[in-house]
Amino acid sequence: MLTTIDLYQALPVLETERLRLRPVRTEDAADIYAYTKDEETARYVSWHAHKSLTDSEQFVDHILRQYEQGNPAPWAIEDKTNGRVIGTIDFIKVSFEQQQAELGYALSREYWGKGLMPEAAARLVQYGFETLGLERMQARCFVGNDGSARVMEKIGMTFEGISRSALFVKERFWDLKIYAITRSDYEGK
Repeated sequence: MLTTIDLYQALPVLETERLRLRPVRTEDAADIYAYTKDEETARYVSWHAHKSLTDSEQFVDHILRQYEQGNPAPWAIEDKTNGRVIGTIDFIKVSFEQQQAELGYALSREYWGKGLMPEAAARLVQYGFETLGLERMQARCFVGNDGSARVMEKIGMTFEGISRSALFVKERFWDLKIYAITRSDYEGK
């Protein structure tokens, strides 16, 4: 049975028409800072906007340590047209015993509304069902994050409900919308 250590110590490169999902590298820090410093990009995620390039360098160092330890950590979302890292996507939680994972993602505001996040997320869903053999994948977003909710709907996830006061970040409790897709949903059964 595959383990998280196996997955994250050798994170595969996944391709879509316009994107390359690949492991984060040290040299990605400047690209990551370019979008993580934006308050609007950081509005509906669990992290605060980065205040300096050093914040992004520390974030990248953290990701690289997670890879080494075999812990969940994101793929970089690379724009194939220019090689820039424009976001991250990952299984923020994965259980091979339960055959389940939870998706998380962030995208540069410059790239919002172009269908890129549904493209990246659909590729991760495909990888989860077809390669990892998962039974269920879910994603959550803050209530009010309509863009993220649309991404989940576009990749075939079904709204399951709202978890009230489910996450404490940024000095407050947040209600979260929960979406999920099962293997039978994915296979069209």
